Amino acid sequence: MMLQALPTKGEKFFGNTSPSKDVACSYSDQRKALSLKINSPRLAKIHFHLIRQWYGTMLYHKTHDSDYVRRMLGHRNPMSTQVYINMEQVLFTENANEYHTKIALTAEEACKYIEVGFEYVTSVYNDGGKIFRKRK
Repeated sequence: MMLQALPTKGEKFFGNTSPSKDVACSYSDQRKALSLKINSPRLAKIHFHLIRQWYGTMLYHKTHDSDYVRRMLGHRNPMSTQVYINMEQVLFTENANEYHTKIALTAEEACKYIEVGFEYVTSVYNDGGKIFRKRK
């Protein structure tokens, strides 16, 4: 409901911005300011695309229709939607509690997880984060 309540075409998304500033910069600036104001550095790590990824994952979880999710997100290539399907399977399968999960942000972290028996599941963030899992 919150996503549907957002402004549509032609309306300002994050208040008044100069014509040279795009929505992404405005979102980034406001996110950083709010992060400092409420003293929450984790907030600064939430990127706008992460909201889209979460929406795609939850949409697939509700419908289990990859073609519908692909059309709703505007993907031309069906393989682009596979990220959301993989994420949903990791988060919502009956066996989800049978795994330890880790997110690697660097190649060194990924190597450490592989060395101790984790397996690669999917990428999660624009900044290169990867999800790994290992049976408990």
